[in-house]
Amino acid sequence: MSSRPDGGGIGFGLGHALFGEIALDEGRPVPANFDTYRSLRIHEMPEVEVTILPSTEKPTGVGEPGVPPIGPAVANAMARLGLGRPRRLPIVREAV
Repeated sequence: MSSRPDGGGIGFGLGHALFGEIALDEGRPVPANFDTYRSLRIHEMPEVEVTILPSTEKPTGVGEPGVPPIGPAVANAMARLGLGRPRRLPIVREAV
C-alpha cells in the first residue's frame, strides 16, 4: 500500500461540481475562453491524501476514480453543516 498527496481527479471533479456551467447565447457559449470561465483555482483546492491499494484487477490507473463521488460528498458535507442539500449542479451556495 502506498500513500501520497495527489488529487488531480478530485480537483477536476470538485471544480465541475462547484462551477461547471456554461451559459449559452443563441446556442453559442458565452465564455469565449478560460479567462472568462470560472474554474477551481489552485489556492481553493483542499489538501487531499490518496491511498492506492495494490491490485491485479482491472481497470488499472488511478487518475479518475475521485471524479464521480466528489459532488455527492460536497452535497453531504453541506447538508451536515446545516447549509441545505443541493440538488442541482453546479453547486453554488446561492442555489441551496
